[in-house]
Amino acid sequence: MTFEKGGLWRNWVGNQSCISRYKAMPTEEAQLCEMVAEADRLDLPVRVAGSGHSFTPVVGTSGLRLSLQEMRGVLKVEGEHVTVAAGTRIGDVGRALKDLGLSLSNQGDIDTQAIAGAFTTGTHGTGITLGCLASQIAGLRLVQPDGSVLDVEGSDPDLLLAARVSLGTLGVISAITLKTVPAYNLHEHVWRDDFETCMERHDELAANHRHFGFFWCPVPESRHLYCLADTSDAPRSTTRKTSDVCEMKVMDITEAEPMEAPFEKIAYSSEVYPIEYVPNFVELEYAVPLQHGKEAVRAVRELMLTKHTNCIYPIEYRFTAGDDAWMSPFHRQDSITLSVSGGPGIDYWDFLRDVDAILRRYDSRPHWGKMHFLDEEDVTHLYPHANDFRALRRRLDPAGRFLNDHVRMLLG
Repeated sequence: MTFEKGGLWRNWVGNQSCISRYKAMPTEEAQLCEMVAEADRLDLPVRVAGSGHSFTPVVGTSGLRLSLQEMRGVLKVEGEHVTVAAGTRIGDVGRALKDLGLSLSNQGDIDTQAIAGAFTTGTHGTGITLGCLASQIAGLRLVQPDGSVLDVEGSDPDLLLAARVSLGTLGVISAITLKTVPAYNLHEHVWRDDFETCMERHDELAANHRHFGFFWCPVPESRHLYCLADTSDAPRSTTRKTSDVCEMKVMDITEAEPMEAPFEKIAYSSEVYPIEYVPNFVELEYAVPLQHGKEAVRAVRELMLTKHTNCIYPIEYRFTAGDDAWMSPFHRQDSITLSVSGGPGIDYWDFLRDVDAILRRYDSRPHWGKMHFLDEEDVTHLYPHANDFRALRRRLDPAGRFLNDHVRMLLG
C-alpha cells in the first residue's frame, strides 16, 4: 500500500495546522483497517482530521493523517439504535433520522462537524436534564494498531465509558451506534433581556424549559460577530438596550405544526438546533459546576467590561447534565458551559489566560475541542478516572500510535 504525500492541513478557522508525511481517505472500514495496519508497520503516528472544527492541536500529526469524509451514512437500524459511519456530518445524521421517524435527544448549535470528532471531544447542546452528545453513544467500532476491529458495547461498561470521550486515542473510530428517540418538533423563542434580568430568571428558565441558553453581548457589535438576530423588538424582550444584554433562547418539545415567524420557530428537532457561524473566532469553553454558574459568568463579564474591553465576542452560556463517561467534561457533574472567544488580528492570549484563571477557581473542565490551558497534572486532578483511562489507552495502544504531542501530554 502506498500513501499519498500529506502536505499542509489547517482547521476551519486556521489557528491550527500541521504538515503530515502522508494522508489517506478510506471509503470503507476494510480499507481503513489496511491503512492503519500499514501505518503501524511503517512506525507512523496516526490521527484523524474530521471536519477540522476543533480549536486545539488535537489533530496535528507528522505521520499519517486520515480523513473519513468518504465514510458516511446510516449503516444499520435496530429499533431506536442507529449505527452511522464515523465521517457522517451531524446535520446528515439528523436528516437521515427524520426519514426514519427518529431524533437525536440533543444537539449543539453547529451541525457541520463529523460525528466521531464532535461526540468524542465532549461537544454538547443545552438542557439542564440532558447530557452531552457522547451520552447518546451506545457502541463504537475502533480500528486498532494492527488493523483489527474492537467492538465497544455495553458488555464491557468500563470500555464504553472510556471510549465515549476519548479524543481519538483508543483507535480510529469507523462507526458509532447511537441511542435515538422518537422524532419530535421543537418550539423555539428568542428575545433580549438585560444582564440582571437574565440572572434573576436563570434558575426558572433552566428548570421550566427543555433547553435554555443565552449569549451575553458587551457591545452592540457583539451579536454581529456570531450572526445573532436583532431581538430588540421581540415580544418577550424586556429591554431595548444594545450593550450589556443577553440574547436569550428557549426550546421545548411541541405537538404543534411547523411554522416560522420573527423570533419564533417550530420545526423538526435537527432543523431548530443549529445556527450559522462565520469562522472568525477562536474559542475557549469550560464546564463549570452548575452551582457556580452565575458567579462565574459575573466574574468573566466584569473582566471583559474592565480589563479586556477590546474582547467583544459574546459569552455563550449553556447547561448540560452530568454523565459517567470517564473523560467527559461533565463527569458526574451537572454544569453550565461558559465560552469566550478571541478574534483574528487580536492578541487574545492574555484574555483567555485570565478567563482560565477565573474558571479554575471552580474546578472547571474544558471542552476538549476548544482552547484550554490544562496539563497532565490538571487532568489528573479534575478527572477521577484519568489514570484508569491512561492505563486502558496504553493497553490498547502500547506504542502510542494514536497520540500526538498534545494528547500525549493530557492522556498518554
